[in-house]
Amino acid sequence: QVQLVESGGGLVQAGGSLRLSCAASGSLFSINAMGWYRQAPGKQRELVATITTKGDSTNYADSVKGRFTIPRDNAKNMVYLQMNSLKPEETAVYYCKAVKKYGSGCTSAYWGQGTQVTVSS
Repeated sequence: QVQLVESGGGLVQAGGSLRLSCAASGSLFSINAMGWYRQAPGKQRELVATITTKGDSTNYADSVKGRFTIPRDNAKNMVYLQMNSLKPEETAVYYCKAVKKYGSGCTSAYWGQGTQVTVSS
């Protein structure tokens, strides 16, 4: 099992910045990638950014490119989401996700409990 704990959410004005943190613990072997997703009220959960375990590949939603980054610290089992120039429409619960990939090709996904980000206009 993998436990993920997010922190760093809160209230910020439009144009401001926040840094989310995700601490991973438990059985961390075979984790292939980690990422951030968000879900606004009444909407589906959507991908924000992902990064491979090696940190050699990142992927961003088009809407956040150039404003968000997803650094990670493997030594501390942490992944972050640096969010700049935030917009009110980005108000949502932000979730951390870890994906394990096994030799068979099977995958398992683990989610954190989420952290609320509210961007005021």
